[in-house]
Amino acid sequence: MTGEVKVATASALEVAGVVVNFQGLRAIDDIHLTLRPGEILGLIGPNGAGKTTLINVLTGFQVPDRGSVALNGTDLLSLKPHQRSRLGLVRTFQNVLPFAGLTALENVEAGAMATGMARGEGRAWAMEVLGRLGLAEKAGRRVDTLPFGEERRVGIARAIAMKPKFLLMDEPAAGLNDAEAEELQRVVADIVAQGECGVLLIEHRMPLVFRLCHRIQVLQHGATIAVGTPDEIRAHNAVRAAYLGDEAV
Repeated sequence: MTGEVKVATASALEVAGVVVNFQGLRAIDDIHLTLRPGEILGLIGPNGAGKTTLINVLTGFQVPDRGSVALNGTDLLSLKPHQRSRLGLVRTFQNVLPFAGLTALENVEAGAMATGMARGEGRAWAMEVLGRLGLAEKAGRRVDTLPFGEERRVGIARAIAMKPKFLLMDEPAAGLNDAEAEELQRVVADIVAQGECGVLLIEHRMPLVFRLCHRIQVLQHGATIAVGTPDEIRAHNAVRAAYLGDEAV
């Protein structure tokens, strides 16, 4: 685990009573969630539990049937995705979605400039972010020529370049080998340590979740069945029955 949570009470990402229905199927069922600056919150559950749908609600790609989403007390549901990102709510996707044909630097620079930075400032900041993620030597490489693990880190760097207050990461370790997953753990911990950014982490690799997260929220059939520390979630009978089983975490 990453240690003590740095709580900066000036802001929080808050979800209250969110419901999403898809053609009569309840995908999200009265979800409540709070993410604080300096905290890593794991969001876990079986496939189809509603995790990605919830991130889509937070970032403006899915309109909920009811409920509220607020950042620092500001209602987000009336804002478009790019307006939410300007407020500091940034996501990564299950698929890396790089700008194919552009270099790693140009990909990350695009993230920086999306916040309104001038070209020179954005390029300097992009280089700094690539350096933090151990990718400075790959700055001039076309991103679609990089190994998959490095390509995924470029995607994370692009998100970090937007200077998020809250970073929503949708299965960032998907497709990574064990060494790359360990490097990802370091990267995510550093994001929080250096900027007091809050991170919402959706991930199926349970050892990574249990090492990184301060709290874990577990979904099943669109509803929360447990929220607690890693130790509390390990010992939760309903969570073990629904998702973890006898997996050592």
